[in-house]
Amino acid sequence: MQFNSSLTQLERLPLTTDLTPEPTPDDGGIDREALEAPVAKQSVGTLTAGEGTNGQRANSVSLQKSEELRQTMLAHRQERQILILQDFPDPDALSSAWAYQLIAQQYDIKCEIIYAGTLSHQENIALVKLTGLPAQRCPLQNLKSKDLSSYQGFVLIDNQGTTSQLVPVLEQAGIPLVAVIDHHSLQGNLKSEFVDIRPDVRATATIFTQYLQTGLLPLDSTINQHVKCATALMHGLRSDTNLLMQAKEEDFLAAAYLSRFYDVQLLNAILQANRSKRVMDVIERSLKNRIVQNNFSIAGVGYLRYDDRDAIPQAADFLVTEENVHTAVVYGIVHDEDDELEVVIGSLRTTKLTLDPDEFIKEAFGQDSSGRFFGGGRTSAGGFEIPMGFLSGGNENSAYAKMKWEVFDAQIKQKLLRLVNPRDNPIQSE
Repeated sequence: MQFNSSLTQLERLPLTTDLTPEPTPDDGGIDREALEAPVAKQSVGTLTAGEGTNGQRANSVSLQKSEELRQTMLAHRQERQILILQDFPDPDALSSAWAYQLIAQQYDIKCEIIYAGTLSHQENIALVKLTGLPAQRCPLQNLKSKDLSSYQGFVLIDNQGTTSQLVPVLEQAGIPLVAVIDHHSLQGNLKSEFVDIRPDVRATATIFTQYLQTGLLPLDSTINQHVKCATALMHGLRSDTNLLMQAKEEDFLAAAYLSRFYDVQLLNAILQANRSKRVMDVIERSLKNRIVQNNFSIAGVGYLRYDDRDAIPQAADFLVTEENVHTAVVYGIVHDEDDELEVVIGSLRTTKLTLDPDEFIKEAFGQDSSGRFFGGGRTSAGGFEIPMGFLSGGNENSAYAKMKWEVFDAQIKQKLLRLVNPRDNPIQSE
């Protein structure tokens, strides 16, 4: 496989590979002295990231944050934590949460990985099914009715709480925020014991791979769970760097390390998952409804079932490939009939190097009354979620549902086109 062979070449980049001591037979085979030793002294495959100043700085940050996380883990031994992913988690979030869970197990910390939404992207479904990745859906109402008294903390992985409807419930229950680990731009002030937010890194999976390299959890190719987690991390890193085309030096080094452990055939099986007919229908709708101005393609796709939410970013991925288009925005109203929940969800994809998705989305849609932005992004991609509040529901009346969509469609286009065509008034009065 060409992808794997290129990673094999990457392994020639400088890495230090100090051997870890053999685990003692006591305490379940876990070397307690190694766990309590500073990270730098028990590092395995610690990346040196080149000889330049940037590489040295990146390596220094990685070692520092790994040590801080180790200290945090030690302070929370034998506790129970909830790992919160964004409502619709991607491979980067899923794989990183799994890596956190495996690291935490070394410190007798039990973790549950949950998300409020659903897995609808075919690759995400395949990732969870084929690897046995231990993530579970937990709708908002389920968490509200759950006894949270047994949890001593919660952790945000690949998000900062702005894309999960579960966070307010945990905050209201008085569950403290133990850690935030993310690669997106800072979304606001975070009161967390441990914070590792690195927007310059292209994937949260890269950050977690660095944790593994510094010795928080030395991977072992003879342990099936380690191989599957490494495969998941490779998929997460690969997807968030656009097949490594937007990867930076740290991402390449992380991929080189993972190439020693991941299962090529398993990753290939995940990547070959087919699109569903419903996803193809949404892509078709985006093609019919798109408007193209100043190399921006903007498309509203109407109402979608909650389970089909991931069709929106896939449609944006498709539209941005059109000739003379450098940025695509696709959005729709996603509704969950069971929870009577409706929210406007959109995705942005761009190939324009000078366009910052995070700045663009924040400028277009602003903040809610509590100061939280409705969306944000990273290099080449972004997303937004706008609650519909009082206007949710009532769709059994087709005329009302149509009118509601037309209003939201017009409002979103107006906000986007003010940035695309700042001199024009996109909506003309009669």
